[in-house]
Amino acid sequence: MSKYSSSENKATRQGFGEMLVELGKENPNVVVLGVDVTPSVKTDLFQKAFPDRFFSVGISEQDMIGVAAGFYLAGKIPFTAAYGEFAAGRPFDQIRQTLAYSEIPVKICASHCGITVGQDGATHESLEDIALMRSLPHMVVASPCDYHQARKMIRASVALHNPIYIRMFRDNTPVFTKADDEFQFGKADTLIDGNDVTIIACGLQVWEAILAEEILAAEGISVRLINMHTIKPLDKEALVKAASETGAIVTAEDHQIQGGLGSAVAEILAQTIPTPQEFVAVNDTFGESGLGYELMKKYGIDSGSIVKATRKVLERKRRRDGFK
Repeated sequence: MSKYSSSENKATRQGFGEMLVELGKENPNVVVLGVDVTPSVKTDLFQKAFPDRFFSVGISEQDMIGVAAGFYLAGKIPFTAAYGEFAAGRPFDQIRQTLAYSEIPVKICASHCGITVGQDGATHESLEDIALMRSLPHMVVASPCDYHQARKMIRASVALHNPIYIRMFRDNTPVFTKADDEFQFGKADTLIDGNDVTIIACGLQVWEAILAEEILAAEGISVRLINMHTIKPLDKEALVKAASETGAIVTAEDHQIQGGLGSAVAEILAQTIPTPQEFVAVNDTFGESGLGYELMKKYGIDSGSIVKATRKVLERKRRRDGFK
């Protein structure tokens, strides 16, 4: 059995909201901007604590980005918050021209990301946001695996000199890391060490990968599990080491197969150490309405899908090695 377990479920967006309040108490320059989804993204916690430092721009994500840039130029530390689909897609031009091009370190905090938004349907299921943000020069892209990591990620973002996109989720999910675990952008966490295959996951798929590892371990398969919480810049050292030592890679993400974590991993492998890789991701389709866990299973990104992909990549590894 895996050493990772969970006795409580809490949302990453909750960790985000709570940490904003802590940062607000510590630094009077922290300001928060929102777009009429304040309670949903948990910025109402900051609004209640510091009403003079919370600014709603209405239903206008484009304006939110521009105003946030202005706050930074006036000496503030601006955090913006919206649903993932509208935090990345709607203001993409403003993010590109105003933040990325000018290297303005606004924190773009996106809640309700991925397919587990569920009942909100396809229009609200942000499955392309990593690809959009990862394509921008100077942009950091990250996704916490649980509540504790969300808190640490938000705190660490204050010191960044780059704009950053932080991808979070609506549902309460297992809390399996510790509050005092170390965190560093661009430095992956190896949660489980193994030598047969490496599973690299981000966000909610880290817990699904833990569940998959338990099944695979029972079959005698030794899995190395990496939480790649920072998709850009990716931890190249950890990736190349895993590929060279295990010889097979599975990537798992709540995102389209194009342009996300799997693509980032494949780009590095192709340039350094070509390695059999299987992708657990949404396969070039929009989502639909439904419960989060049902959609994860239907669209092939749950723990069972990770198990199947691992068995497949191990078969490819055996064929490549001549069944040795």
